[in-house]
Amino acid sequence: MEPDICYLELFKINCMLTPQTNIPFIQKLAMTLVSLIAIVFIAILAREVLVPLFFSLLAALLLLPVANFLENRLRLPRAGAAAISLFILILVLVTIFYLIGSEIASLVHDWPALQRQFTSSLNDLHNWVADHFHIDIQSQKDYIQNASSRIFASGPSVLASTLLSVSSVLLFLTLTFLFTFFMLFYRKLVIRFLIAVFPKESSTIVYDIIENIQYIIRRYLIGLLVEMLIVAVIFCTSFLIFGVKYAVLFALMTALFNLVPYVGIYTAMAFSVFVTFAVAGGKAKILVIIITTAAVHMIDSNILLPFIVGSRIRINGMVTILAVIAGEMIWGIPGMFLSVPFIAVTKIIFDRIEPLKPWGILLGHEKE
Repeated sequence: MEPDICYLELFKINCMLTPQTNIPFIQKLAMTLVSLIAIVFIAILAREVLVPLFFSLLAALLLLPVANFLENRLRLPRAGAAAISLFILILVLVTIFYLIGSEIASLVHDWPALQRQFTSSLNDLHNWVADHFHIDIQSQKDYIQNASSRIFASGPSVLASTLLSVSSVLLFLTLTFLFTFFMLFYRKLVIRFLIAVFPKESSTIVYDIIENIQYIIRRYLIGLLVEMLIVAVIFCTSFLIFGVKYAVLFALMTALFNLVPYVGIYTAMAFSVFVTFAVAGGKAKILVIIITTAAVHMIDSNILLPFIVGSRIRINGMVTILAVIAGEMIWGIPGMFLSVPFIAVTKIIFDRIEPLKPWGILLGHEKE
């Protein structure tokens, strides 16, 4: 045997017999932080592709039963089943946006009357502030005038950003629909890839994670849709009973914004209060909106959410708020919508990998 080969064999035997030392904690922490920074940087850099990709993944999970039914029961080809499923999704979204658009068109049509009513309501507010806080009306008007001049001075930039936002929305919808179709069409190929990319001894765990993600996220999305419908019906009925104008618009916006935990419903309430103040100007209907929003939020958080959605995914409130804030910092409003499903997927993975189970416990609910 040649000397070089002998040395190589001795080196291999020495590596096999020498016990592997554990990586120091500081080194592990540094590697973890660098990896997190790299992931966040890539997520921000590739936002235009990753955001529609994640939304299309959720849409594909929601449409998967429809595609399976069309493919297995009706014997349609996979491309046809995926296309019909996507068409159903587009039809539902067009219906929702048509309802919101028709209400917004009514709001725009009444805009001159709203301006006059808002001016009258604003004068009443000036008098109330002057009587209770002893701030003269002219000082209030000067402050509002200065703020308005700064806003209108940036009019061209606001218009340019609005046009850019419209083009970004169109690009986002196009990419989302394309990715959804490809997700449904290549779903078996993606599953085979995910199983093949890991070692064979881990294939059972990987398949279990994939199946649980599909099942839990799909049930979670269906639960959210049911919750949105119930919230919209409650708000619309309450506002119509008390004679709040644009009740359908406020109900639809509140149901959609309620997808963002803790923040969305009160953002919709602020918009509803502002428009109602411009339309009616009285305190009664504004109090109706505030009280209805608070009551529905309590019912939603303590009854609807645990019963419909909470049984699918149990994530504690602190982690949910942190996820929403982090999602907004990374991807803006879309990140706020995607934060809860992302944390749910992360928890499913953590619960099934032994070294990561403590992190799964941290993300979960106390009752677990």
